[in-house]
Amino acid sequence: MLTIAIPIALSLVTAAVAISFWRLLVGPSVPDRILALDTLYINAIALLVLLGIHLSSNLFFEAALLIALMGFIGTVALCKYLLRGDIIE
Repeated sequence: MLTIAIPIALSLVTAAVAISFWRLLVGPSVPDRILALDTLYINAIALLVLLGIHLSSNLFFEAALLIALMGFIGTVALCKYLLRGDIIE
């Protein structure tokens, strides 16, 4: 059952990555682009976790943790810059 579900999930998450990337490029406003970037990070994490399960490799899980950390820090920094105009006070 897992041999059928993982390729389907990989294809659906890949489509979600493509849609998020399109919103990142076309987004009408800066908050829309920040939200698309955050969604792109989450989809990349899901893709890496699914690929790690499919290939039975722990390396993909470590990469997913790094992307999650960098995605959170990047989103916070972009939102802080958008609200205040500077990142470091």
